[in-house]
Formats: sequence, C-alpha cells, structure tokens
Amino acid sequence: MKNPDSHKIPTFAPNTRGYPVKRIILKKTYTRPEEFAEGQLLLVNKPYKWTSFDVVGKIRNSFKPLKLKVGHAGTLDPLATGLLIICTGKMTKQIDTFQAEEKEYTGTMVLGATTPSYDMETEPDNKFDISQLTEELLRNNCKQFTGDIQQYPPVHSAIKIDGERLYEKARRGEDVELRLRNVTISEFELTRVELPEVDFRVVCSKGTYIRSLVHDFGAALNNGAYLSRLKRTRSGNFNITDAWEVMELVNMIKGLKIAQEPAAE
Repeated sequence: MKNPDSHKIPTFAPNTRGYPVKRIILKKTYTRPEEFAEGQLLLVNKPYKWTSFDVVGKIRNSFKPLKLKVGHAGTLDPLATGLLIICTGKMTKQIDTFQAEEKEYTGTMVLGATTPSYDMETEPDNKFDISQLTEELLRNNCKQFTGDIQQYPPVHSAIKIDGERLYEKARRGEDVELRLRNVTISEFELTRVELPEVDFRVVCSKGTYIRSLVHDFGAALNNGAYLSRLKRTRSGNFNITDAWEVMELVNMIKGLKIAQEPAAE
C-alpha cells in the first residue's frame, strides 16, 4: 500500500523552447490541485471497455470545483487497454507533440474468421479453414507488413467524414468511401502461435490501425483474422509500467483537495 503522503506525479521538465526533454517523477508530501493547471503530464492505464474520453472525464471531474483543461494524446479503442497520456492545464498545448510519438502494442489475433469491425465489437461474418496454416507461414507473412505500408481504416472507426464518425454511418448500414493511409511499421513479431490464436508485438507510427493490420494479415494468407486483445505498452519514451490506474489517480487528486481544506475549529 502506498504512503498517502507520497504522491507520484509523472511530468516533464521543459527546455527553453517549451518541448519536453526528459521525464521526471516528482514525489511530494503535499501538492495543491491548482498546480495541475500549470501543466502536468500523467500516464494512465486505460481500463477495458472505457473510452479514452471516459478517462479524461473521470480525471477532469475529480478536480471539481476547479475548472481545468484535461486532454489525452492518442485515442485507444474501447476494447483496448494500456497507456493513455493525459495532459492537464498548460501541458495540453503539447498534446500534438506527444501524439506524434512512436507507439508499441501487444495483442492477440484470431485466425480463421473476420468481423465487420475487425475486432470483437461485432460477431464473425466469415469463417475460413486454418488447417493449412503453419507457424513458418505466419512468421514469414509478417515481413510484408514491416516498413512503410498503406492501410484502410476500419469502417467501425472514429474517423470523421463530412463531420460524422465512420462508425455511426457503419451502424446505419451506409456505404462509405475509405481512403488509404500511409503508416510505418518498425517492428512486427509473433510472440505466441497456438492456432487459432496468435500473440504479437507491434511498433508503429502515429495513425496506425492495429485492427486493420490484423485484418490485412489474415487476408494476405487468403484467410481471415480479427483482433481479440490489444494493449498499448509504450508511447515515445513513456511506458505502461509507470502508469497510474484510473481510480488510484482520482483518489490521489481527491486526497489533495481534502488535505487543502481548512481544519474545523
């Protein structure tokens, strides 16, 4: 159990240009909630089935009645977990800088089927025979998905077309025109092969859809694949091992407010 008087607050030390140069863990016996308005960067482990905005909202509400800017640097799908960078106060001005960083993910794909959403949000719509798939074939298949590649985003995604999210159009059964996106896959390795499940690790550029990568991986085998588990483990130099659990962070913030309240006479 953590010492309640020792608050771990991940943040950056900015250089003269205002860009972060290194990560610093501050441990303070007492911190005013208002200090978050001056700019803090927090690492949070997004829970399963929470949206990224759910996390932002939970943290923002914990500061009430203090009105504070809170934002995140890189959306995670509701069914994904892992590292979410949260910026508060003046640090929100640097969200684009953090969002552009390289990302690392671990996950599991299921071969032999596809789903409309490319993950477990929707039920399988096509099934394939996997009896001819071998571990060697799967590992060799990774090579064509390493480097600069192009991919279509999933129809069930948050990309906006004509001011509306793609998933909203998809849920109404509307046809949408998808555009190819250029992304970079620095590393793509399989870490466990127990068909139909395959575990993997990916290091990729901003804007990469791991669901699309998995779908295309299956299609390249003349088969099918969908994503069953995804976790972001790193963004730039930030690692999931340094992240707060959401309620741990919320309780810490509330504890600071309680500590600031004047004692009853």
